[in-house]
Amino acid sequence: MSKVRVNGFSISADGYGAGPEQSLEHPLGKGAAFHEWLTGSRFFKTTYGQDGGNEGVDNAFAERSMEGLGAWVMGRNMFGPVRGPWPDDAWKGWWGDTPPYHCPVYVLTHHARPPLEMEGGTVFHFVTEGPDTALELARAAAGDQDVRIGGGVSTVRHYLKAGAIDTMHLAIAPTLLGKGEALFEGIDLPALGYRVVEHTPGERALHLVLAHG
Repeated sequence: MSKVRVNGFSISADGYGAGPEQSLEHPLGKGAAFHEWLTGSRFFKTTYGQDGGNEGVDNAFAERSMEGLGAWVMGRNMFGPVRGPWPDDAWKGWWGDTPPYHCPVYVLTHHARPPLEMEGGTVFHFVTEGPDTALELARAAAGDQDVRIGGGVSTVRHYLKAGAIDTMHLAIAPTLLGKGEALFEGIDLPALGYRVVEHTPGERALHLVLAHG
């Protein structure tokens, strides 16, 4: 059965999923060094045509994170640094001409924009009707495959509070941030029916998997 998943969502040890002052130069905010477990993996480097990379636990979780996906939902902040009305259609994401998604991606935004078809099967659809509509569209597009919820923090928080996420993989980096966007602030995970079903130390992060129900 199709599931809604969060995978490879990196946070600091004090629970922040993004730092302050996000920008083109600092996509995750200043001081947010969360993703070394992913960017140093063999899977990541292979995806972007590079050699080398670490194998082991972190790499295995990176591989798992992209398996069985038929659609994505992501917030506009994850798609890019542009705010407000789109000045034009020049910004096409952080990932070059061939993004790593290879399926429909539904981007949450308040400002309409035509669908953007990229190489490798990725098509970005810009949804102005809200996150619930975006998830409905993603489920329909995914069919029997899973839907992955991408960042940012506010996007994940919405679906968590709605109980819409079936499983959630967190990569907890051994670093403290102190400020930024707190992933779980004000959210009672046990009350929402979530529990920890897997915990595995990796080379550069602690991997926790939560399940709902």
